[in-house]
Amino acid sequence: MKKRPNPKTGKRDRTALYGKCTRYRVKGIPGVKDRSFDALQDAKTWLAQAQTDARRGEFVDPRDGAISLKDYIATHWWPTQSGDPSTIERIEQRVRRHIVPHLGAQPLNAIGTEVLRHWKKRLEKDLGPTSIRLVWATLSSVLQAAVEDRRLGRNPCRSSTVGPPAATPGRVEAWPPERVLAVRAAMPDRYRLLLVIGAGLGLRQGEALGLSADDIDFEKEVVHVRRQVKMVRTKLCFALPKGRKVRDVPLPPSVARAIRQHMERFAPVPVTLPWDDPTPAETPVEAKHRRPRTYSLLVTGRERKAINRNYFNSYVWKPALAAAGVIAPLEEGSTDGARVWEPSREHGFHALRHFFASEELEAGESVVSLARWLGHSDPGFTLRKYSHFLPRAGARGTAAIDAIFA
Repeated sequence: MKKRPNPKTGKRDRTALYGKCTRYRVKGIPGVKDRSFDALQDAKTWLAQAQTDARRGEFVDPRDGAISLKDYIATHWWPTQSGDPSTIERIEQRVRRHIVPHLGAQPLNAIGTEVLRHWKKRLEKDLGPTSIRLVWATLSSVLQAAVEDRRLGRNPCRSSTVGPPAATPGRVEAWPPERVLAVRAAMPDRYRLLLVIGAGLGLRQGEALGLSADDIDFEKEVVHVRRQVKMVRTKLCFALPKGRKVRDVPLPPSVARAIRQHMERFAPVPVTLPWDDPTPAETPVEAKHRRPRTYSLLVTGRERKAINRNYFNSYVWKPALAAAGVIAPLEEGSTDGARVWEPSREHGFHALRHFFASEELEAGESVVSLARWLGHSDPGFTLRKYSHFLPRAGARGTAAIDAIFA
């Protein structure tokens, strides 16, 4: 209705909006969009709440949360993500495979604990606890961004009534030396040094693949771990080690001898790869950072190129495990096309790293030194992961009790 009455009739005339919208509109709150209501009491209640939340800086307009999760990710969240390219690739896979197909059509403000319970039950049909925890953490980061963007009042992934499954209990088991030697004997000569590097230096698989002849200091008996070969969207590149931390590792004489013997048979090969990200650069700064670099790698494939870890795992590592009796061999007829082995995560290349840790602790090396050699930023993590490898754990406490009750 118009504010002033008609001079002729003395009554307020209808405006062009009469009958086309709600009757009472709340407006004038700084930073808050106008909102209309059918009932006056509803308008007054919302006005009081909105003013209080606005003064606290906690106001969330429910209309901003009406955007679908899929649209929010594509438009507002994903374009702002940055970091290690391989990490970004894994996050993108979780979103594309496990989040958007099930929750993408839901409005942000409709994703509550009940929706998450159904989603979690669906994930449990296809994924293990560890994978579910990673997917859950990714969704939580999306919804937390929506909270900070003032589209949600709270993050339902942090609810006390629903959450990801607990971490699978268990502890790392180290290979016995006999198994390490058996697998080494079953590997082709060209790749045998990789096992020695993994078990004798504790390097990760990518770090072993990226080790250069220039990284070996035979005089000071030390190995400089400066880079890794990693895969980003099926393409290889050089990058800093995990956590972007370089480190030095002691070089045992036996490992040094194995490296020298390998270099006599297979001379180091100069390999050129992009740095950190193999995708085309979009700016001069990216082009400068990603420019190709050349290193003389100790171990290369038959084509004198950097080794693709997927090829190595399927055609070198797992056949050697099968020959050594660690895993079951491929079934007859499965050697044609893709090689699909039974899951054997505990027997991956990382098992050599656990072997290295167990041997160092058994020999009496300190946890602090081991953490530095492994590239762990927190020695506490190393202790929690490998404490059961400490020699005669609990022996002194047992002796003290025996002294009392013997």
